Amino acid sequence: MVLSALSADATVVFVLILAAVVLFATEVVSPDVTAIVVIVALVVLQPWTGVGTETAFTGFSNVATITVAAMYMLSEGIYRTGIVQRLGDAISQFAAGSEERLRWTTLSLSGGLAGVVNNTPIVAVFIPMVVDLADEYRISPSKLLIPLSYAAMLGGTLTLVGTSANLLASSFSARLIDHPFSMFEFTQLGLIGLVVGVVYLGTVGPRLLPERVRPTIDLLGDFNLKGHITRLYVRDTSPLVGQAIGSGFEAVADVSDVDVLEVVRYDGRHAVPGPEFELESGDVVTIRGDRDAIRSAASKLDLWYLPWVHIDELGTGLSAGTGTLVEVRLPDSSSLVGARLGNVDFRRTFDATVLGIQRGETTVTSDFADVVLDAGDTILLRAAGEHVTALRENPDVSVTTVATEGFLDRTATTETYREDKQLLAIASVVGVIAIAALGFVSIGISALAGVVAMIAGGALTTDEAYDAVSWDVIFLLAGMIPLGIALERSGGATLIADLVVSIADLLPAIAVIALFYLVTAIVTNMISNNATIVLLLPVAVDVATQLNANAFSFVLAVTFAASTSFLTPVGYQTNLMVYGPGGYEFTDYLRVGAPLQLLLAAVTTVGIWLFWGV
Repeated sequence: MVLSALSADATVVFVLILAAVVLFATEVVSPDVTAIVVIVALVVLQPWTGVGTETAFTGFSNVATITVAAMYMLSEGIYRTGIVQRLGDAISQFAAGSEERLRWTTLSLSGGLAGVVNNTPIVAVFIPMVVDLADEYRISPSKLLIPLSYAAMLGGTLTLVGTSANLLASSFSARLIDHPFSMFEFTQLGLIGLVVGVVYLGTVGPRLLPERVRPTIDLLGDFNLKGHITRLYVRDTSPLVGQAIGSGFEAVADVSDVDVLEVVRYDGRHAVPGPEFELESGDVVTIRGDRDAIRSAASKLDLWYLPWVHIDELGTGLSAGTGTLVEVRLPDSSSLVGARLGNVDFRRTFDATVLGIQRGETTVTSDFADVVLDAGDTILLRAAGEHVTALRENPDVSVTTVATEGFLDRTATTETYREDKQLLAIASVVGVIAIAALGFVSIGISALAGVVAMIAGGALTTDEAYDAVSWDVIFLLAGMIPLGIALERSGGATLIADLVVSIADLLPAIAVIALFYLVTAIVTNMISNNATIVLLLPVAVDVATQLNANAFSFVLAVTFAASTSFLTPVGYQTNLMVYGPGGYEFTDYLRVGAPLQLLLAAVTTVGIWLFWGV
């Protein structure tokens, strides 16, 4: 009966939705590209979708889209002033060597802060801090990163600005039932969910998560490289003083097949120095190459050969570590597959030096030039810390491990922060929230005003602000909004509502709310949360109307469920962000997330019934 009412307009829109869902789930193209395709298709098919050019572009001017972009910029201002680094130091001191205290602190802070600043940037700036703390405490980052993502998602349900899904849902709620969200509209419900989730993640979660990345990783030992890494101290009388590495060391030392990995100097550590880098008296040089040949050359060149574990005895300013070791694997799609390593300039292309190659049981630690790379090869690289992000983003390699040999040297970073602007950054964020909460202006305007204040005050530059925005998320938002409009105009939302009502006719309203929560939670794990909001919120309102139930309660059920993508890594961007650093497998999310999803379904449904009724 319901299917017989399917109009040509609704059929076209449903086909578009199905195509979009398939593209989102398979990621044949990136989600933002899918959103752009949706915009074009809606306009081309205007006679059936009812979406013209102006309507198709309303997503770009929507308050949700503008606010999300502004929140990314505000988060970057917080990071640039060193507040996050100071927070990491404070967490380390507070935890005082306790793994349990570290876990509870990171969960509570990430969840709490995600209610104030958009949760995606919060996870972005917390990941390196958590990985560093895991190294410092000798625990696996796999035990911390999925809980970090989940806690931030739950924190996003505390306020209007916690997640882009809230902003999008508020926009739809205003249009559908004339009830936009206020800043703290659902904070009490979000707080209950956050507390329940944090308790679960702090107690049950660690028992369900495996150690995918070992806590203290001896990559040099794994690649049998301890016999191929040498440290030399450059004395005043050495002929290498004043020589550039590229034209000096190999020529003067007459040693072939060597790579200078690092130079430690009074002014800090110089990772993977370029060929023009000049050596000075007092430098400590870390070299990969034949140890016997280098040791023989050292005696001729007034270089002190330094035992591996005694380098720190030269002074407190010298690190005992080799810096950042990065293990990467070549995926099948890598353009490096089939290439001779001698033809791949890793130093120029990746700002990294090859230390070793593993293929099955075979390990190569020298004479790399003739090695032909194959899919599945594992390569150990030495890279400067600031270049690790570029490696993660390069499609030709898949970063599997990042480690620091020796102890964690938190003072070795070259990042400079505008610490004198910290009060300005904090005041800007607090002002944004306070102004929006008091209702003086919309959250979009107050967020933009906060960005202007940070830039004018010197906490953030214009280039940094633009670079901070995840434009793929912005285009995804802008593309999904007109699709929701098409679903309404074509009668598709009403049709789905009729179907749900016919199924749930014998159920009480609270059971239907729980059903919507579960359906939304499943769908949002397959496609983006914003796309889920667009597709299901109009349906939820129509169902509530036909049942004479509280439509706002149904809106909240869909909104909260869309922000709890716990079952897969592809349902929410923060899950994808921790996937690589945690070394996770797809099933890890299901193992930890399924019980949490069911627990929160019950908690949220009961909370909605208590606070807003049905």
